Amino acid sequence: MHLLAVDIGNHQIKLGLFLGDDGDGLPQPAEVWKIPTGEAAFEPLSALLPQVPLAWCAASVHRQVESRLAAWVQQRRPRDRYRLLQHENLPLAIHVEHPHRVGSDRLLAAVAVNRLRSPDRPAVVIDAGTAITVDLVSAAGAFEGGVILAGFRLTAKALAEGTDLLPEVDYDPTAEPPAVVGKSTAAAIRSGLFWGQVGAVRELVQRMSDRLEAAPQVFVAGGDAERLAAFLPEAQVVPELVLAGIWITSSLKG
Repeated sequence: MHLLAVDIGNHQIKLGLFLGDDGDGLPQPAEVWKIPTGEAAFEPLSALLPQVPLAWCAASVHRQVESRLAAWVQQRRPRDRYRLLQHENLPLAIHVEHPHRVGSDRLLAAVAVNRLRSPDRPAVVIDAGTAITVDLVSAAGAFEGGVILAGFRLTAKALAEGTDLLPEVDYDPTAEPPAVVGKSTAAAIRSGLFWGQVGAVRELVQRMSDRLEAAPQVFVAGGDAERLAAFLPEAQVVPELVLAGIWITSSLKG
């Protein structure tokens, strides 16, 4: 039975179809589909998904949407299996005060990074999406916690909504980095958004590195990974870290 890994975020649901074991490397989905969480209209999946039984394995930071998805799968695809992952299901030591409150996406990215990093080196895991998370994985493979800050688009929206005259600027992750000195209000905002986030992430990586005995490997994922990684020395961009972490967890026996 093929695996359908589902990452339910606050703004997007991402589904990855895995057809088999990729050996010792990090597994990657053969197909990826995305649905806006706000709409949560699952019926289009009927035309996209293979008409064979699937094993659904979901991780979620949005409980209501996850409940609706589980009900849709039960009603529309009764031959499929459906499982919701909890933090205790993960092959990961979690060294924080309240493990059950940590976003499953952060933990699953750490699971995937543990397959990528050198066994004797810690890792910093950056996920650049709606929020930007910067998390530390120890040399022993434990999730040690990290930092959460607003991503590019969320910051732009908050800046516009919290002021009277500042516009909400558009953001294109494929565009060239903006000039540092903006010659218009919109250009100044774009500069602040982009270079402010780059500076924040670089500072966080450096401060985490300073407290470690060995230099960490840096892995970057998310929609804005490519642009951000260009300003992080030796950072490795890895697509679909969370979906890969779901696959790794679901493949465990017992």
